[in-house]
Amino acid sequence: MSAPDDIWIPLVDEPIGGIVERIQRENPDIGKLVESPNRVLAFRTFAYIRVGVVLGQLLFDNDLPPYDGSDTWVDLLLKDSAHHEALLQEVRAVAEEIAADPKYADDEPLGPDDDARARFKAFARKQLGGN
Repeated sequence: MSAPDDIWIPLVDEPIGGIVERIQRENPDIGKLVESPNRVLAFRTFAYIRVGVVLGQLLFDNDLPPYDGSDTWVDLLLKDSAHHEALLQEVRAVAEEIAADPKYADDEPLGPDDDARARFKAFARKQLGGN
């Protein structure tokens, strides 16, 4: 039996994880909705599932050419801007639902806040003798 880490890495590297990550990169407002560890976990879980469902529906609804060794069916679907928009809307909906969930209301965001960053920069400048 494989260790949990051996199983987790391939799941994240699959096309669905890459699609969700790309959509988050292209739309920083989505990431800001799910900045706590618990929200990130819930977001990724449900975004991956729902993006997979949308991709399956798109595959079912659209005729694609036979595989010629170049683009995968996912790549072919994503060439259509309407399909990309459908995935974006699904990912955004998941993020908004997670952000609105009251059980995450008290979650602390990942990483330092803006004030902590400013204090660290001031400390670093003082310690390193910079401006």
